[in-house]
Amino acid sequence: MDTTEWERRVALLWASSDEQREEDFLARVAELAEQAPGSDGAGTFERAAAFDSTGHPDLAVPLYRQALDLGLTGERRRRAVIQLASSLRNLGRPEESVALLTAELTGESDHLDDAVRAFLALALVDVGREREAVSLALGALAPHLPRYQRSLGNYARQLVES
Repeated sequence: MDTTEWERRVALLWASSDEQREEDFLARVAELAEQAPGSDGAGTFERAAAFDSTGHPDLAVPLYRQALDLGLTGERRRRAVIQLASSLRNLGRPEESVALLTAELTGESDHLDDAVRAFLALALVDVGREREAVSLALGALAPHLPRYQRSLGNYARQLVES
């Protein structure tokens, strides 16, 4: 199966995930993962995401790591980091989550930047760094407001400067 067809099938499967029994969904994802073209870890990532979305972060974490080790690239790589960090946080390992997402902020910027910041803010709360978390969340929110962007951005910075 070519990449375009595989991606189409993956998208359709995810679009119908809420309508399927967990066991059926996981089986279908596993089947599609085996058919993934290439060896960049995309299929492994999809399996990890499926376990994660069905409430099994413990099963997702090793698969996210494996997908990243296989050379996952592009948007899936960034999503894998975000989702791995979220799963680690949910498993009571927020320090690892903070480390992963902090490193991710130094990478190339894209449309997932605010997602990185949002999940980092959650992890920061879990490690007792609430002011930094609020600052980060407000800083991510500020550019999306129709007014007060500059003011809110300044207030967000002041939270961690004082």
